[in-house]
Amino acid sequence: MKIAHITIQTKHFDKEISFFETYTGMTVKTDMRPMGRNMVFLTEEKGDTEIEIIEKPGADYAGNDNLSIGFHGDDIDALRDQLAEEGFEVTPFITPAPNVRFFFVKDPAGVSVQFME
Repeated sequence: MKIAHITIQTKHFDKEISFFETYTGMTVKTDMRPMGRNMVFLTEEKGDTEIEIIEKPGADYAGNDNLSIGFHGDDIDALRDQLAEEGFEVTPFITPAPNVRFFFVKDPAGVSVQFME
C-alpha cells in the first residue's frame, strides 16, 4: 500500500498551488476548476506523489505543529534564501545527524514543509 495523496484545504487556494509549483517543481495533474470545483491535484515528475489542494473559504489555518510534508532538494541553501527573501517563515538549518540537514517553512496555508538534502 502507498499514500495516494495528501489533502490541504485552504482559503489561500491560488497561493498554495503557486507555492508547490514554484518551490517543489510539482505541476497540476488534475484540475477540477473547469467543472466548477476549486480543487487540483499536483504531482511530481514521476507521478508517485500527489498533493490535493481544495479551496475552503473558512480554512484560516491548515497547519499542525506536529505534522509536516518533506521534500528532497538539490540546492536547499539557495531555496532557503529565496523563501526567506520572499517573506516566508523559515527555520534555521537543522542537522540532527551527520549527512542529514534540513529546514522547515510554513506554506501559505500554514502547513510545515520540510526541505532536506
